[in-house]
Amino acid sequence: MSWRCPRTLSEVINVIGAVDAYSGERITAFVGLKPRMEATADEITAYCKENLVKYKVPKYVEFVDDLPKSAIGNILRKEIRRMELVKAEKSGER
Repeated sequence: MSWRCPRTLSEVINVIGAVDAYSGERITAFVGLKPRMEATADEITAYCKENLVKYKVPKYVEFVDDLPKSAIGNILRKEIRRMELVKAEKSGER
């Protein structure tokens, strides 16, 4: 799931189910900020609470410099999941 913040705060927010040792998956928002813009995880979570139903609100927010995109500009969610799997394997969560 992807959407844009109306305040031009972020380029895009992409939400995936990331690996979690306890529950199997956790809802994580990956946020790519526009140049010279700042945001906190609390601001992103508050925005999500206003615009999403409760069970879709991410529990974790990760800020990334660049979200992986295809040649036509679509966000590659599978690549984000792969990066999360690699990170989880390194930390021993999986």
